[in-house]
Order: sequence, then structure tokens, then C-alpha cells
Amino acid sequence: MRIEAMRNLGPATARMLAEIDIISDEDLRNLGAVEAYHRLKFRFGRHVTILALYAMEAALRDCDWRDLNPDAKVFLRRQVGVVESE
Repeated sequence: MRIEAMRNLGPATARMLAEIDIISDEDLRNLGAVEAYHRLKFRFGRHVTILALYAMEAALRDCDWRDLNPDAKVFLRRQVGVVESE
């Protein structure tokens, strides 16, 4: 499935992910949301917020990013070295 078809990931995110060679759900699943976030941050800097991480993780879980439980969000933030939410 193409990134654009995944829940939470719109055209802007799909374009950014394509620039780091993630064009399908399989690409994102193989890399993982945390590594994809690191690569997006490296490529796009401040233009990528923690919400992108939540959106990618939720897309992999096929749920709305707002439905990620607080513990999952804390875990994800710790994985990318963000102590407080952006």
C-alpha cells in the first residue's frame, strides 16, 4: 500500500517520506516509525515535529494518532530522545 493510503499520513508527509525512500507501508514497517522519524529530522530539521512520529506509529497500528495511549507516546519520545513533548 502506498504511504498516502495509510491512516494519518497525508500528501505532505508522503512527499517527505518519499525523499527518504519510504514510499510504501512495507518500507515504513521495515524501517519502523522511530528510524523513519530520525531520518525525517535529519533531512527536514525543525519542520518535522513529534506529531509525525505519532502519526507514523499510529499508521503502522492502523489507528488514529490521537488514540495512541500516553504510555506509548512517552515510550516513543524516549526512543527519539525527546523528554518533553514538542
